[in-house]
Amino acid sequence: MTERNPKVDAFLHEAGLWAEEMGTLRTVVCESALTEELKWGVPCYTHQGRNVVLIHGFKEYCAILFVKGALLKDPARILVRQSDNVQAARQIRFSDVREITAVKAVLKAYLEEAIEIENAGLKVSPKAPDASDYPQEFVTVLAENADLKEAFEALTPGRRRAYGLFFSAPKQAKTREARIAQSIPKILAGKGLYD
Repeated sequence: MTERNPKVDAFLHEAGLWAEEMGTLRTVVCESALTEELKWGVPCYTHQGRNVVLIHGFKEYCAILFVKGALLKDPARILVRQSDNVQAARQIRFSDVREITAVKAVLKAYLEEAIEIENAGLKVSPKAPDASDYPQEFVTVLAENADLKEAFEALTPGRRRAYGLFFSAPKQAKTREARIAQSIPKILAGKGLYD
């Protein structure tokens, strides 16, 4: 049984939207052997100091998010990838307490599997970015600048991915080109977008 954290009590008391659903999810999660904390302003449940699940609310739904959900077997086929850019985490979304109650046994099984994944030390292998992850403007700049290409390839996959998302986001080529130009000094310095 998880010891309830007063910070999560306060969070749920102030939650308003989805408070009842998040409280129900909390009850299910607290029946596991996880530690309850408040991180990033939401209930977070850890195992031996490692994040396992989060409970959070959005405009259209509340969700339980399995940090390494991509490694869960998901026989009930209820895990959802939050967006195309999310690699490891998976959510189960709810809009009513009855939906949570209906899958309580599945949630408990998924929580146990998530704890087993942590005990085994398993990690999600991130997809290595390739040329198709970058806008043509950046591919062209890399082809024309060998030093930039070498520096970019020396960055970690996560840093390359962050640049790729940043460069690809604008719809206008002019904006993509401006973002690329302003990032070149950081890349050459071996720094990531957020360093």
